[in-house]
Amino acid sequence: MEEILDLTDRQLLSLISKGSESAFSVLFYRYNRLLYAHAYNKLRDVEEAKDVVQEVFINLWNIAQRQPLVTENLVGYLQTAVRNKVFDTLSKKKSASTYLTSLQDFIDQAEVQTDYPIRERQMQDIIDTAILALPNRMRAVFELSRKQHLSHKEIAQQLNISDQTVTDQIKKALRILRVKLGIILSLLFVFIR
Repeated sequence: MEEILDLTDRQLLSLISKGSESAFSVLFYRYNRLLYAHAYNKLRDVEEAKDVVQEVFINLWNIAQRQPLVTENLVGYLQTAVRNKVFDTLSKKKSASTYLTSLQDFIDQAEVQTDYPIRERQMQDIIDTAILALPNRMRAVFELSRKQHLSHKEIAQQLNISDQTVTDQIKKALRILRVKLGIILSLLFVFIR
C-alpha cells in the first residue's frame, strides 16, 4: 500500500482508468482538503462544500472509467471542476431564491381577494375562542394587555397582583395560544387556499 502512496497523479489516473479503487482513494485523500477549502471559501456552507467535492470526485471516477484521463496538472483540473460546480450551486440557489421571491409576490397579490374579509373574520373567531378557553385570571390579564393595551404595571394595580404575576400569566397565555392556534391556523390556511 505504501508504494501506491508514492505514485504520481498521472500514474494514479492510469490505475483508476483500470478500476483501481485504492488509487482513487489515494487521489481523494491527497486533494480532498484542498478542494473542500476551495469550495467552502466560496459557498460558506459545510454540507454544500462537501457535496461539491464529492460530485467532482464522482465525475472524475466516471470520466476515468470511460476514457483515460490525461492531464499535466490534476490539481488545476480538479480546482476548475470545483469552481464550476460552485458556480452551478450558486446559480441554482439564485434561481430558487428568485422563484421564491416571485412566488411570494404572487401570494401577496392574491391576498386581495373578495373572500379575504371572510377569512379574516374566521381567523378572528378562532383566536377569540382560544382566548375564551384560557383560565379566568389568565384570560383577564391577557385581554387587558392585548385588547385594552394596558401596561403590566397598570394590569397589576387593577387586578391587585404583582407585576411578575402579570408577566408570567401573559407568557403562559401566549404559550398556550401558540400551540392551539399554530395547528388550527396552519390547517385553516392549507384548506382555505
